[in-house]
Amino acid sequence: MNRIYFTITGTNYYHGKDFIKEGMFVKLIKEPDNEYDNEAIRVELDGLGKIGYVANSPYTVCGESYSAGRLYDKIGKRSCGVVKYVLSKGILCCIEEEYIRPKKHSRYRKSRKHII
Repeated sequence: MNRIYFTITGTNYYHGKDFIKEGMFVKLIKEPDNEYDNEAIRVELDGLGKIGYVANSPYTVCGESYSAGRLYDKIGKRSCGVVKYVLSKGILCCIEEEYIRPKKHSRYRKSRKHII
């Protein structure tokens, strides 16, 4: 399966990004009731809470990574990602494969249940 990459943006509105390192796990939580974007995906870090959102604009998405709109239907209500690169424009991450929304009749592994 091809990896799905996404960009975290808006970290400057929360805790910044100086503490974020490659290999860290982040939680993705859909916010269908978000007043600004009904496809918003909040990004959280254990022990810290909200650190930003999945980018949803051509101006904030890094490279060919997925925007929140493209990613929204490919993940469940909650998902998990791994930080790959911390860039000046944003934080590039990829979805952990076992958290991609399963196709009908496939098994949904929750081996990292403690993270979500």
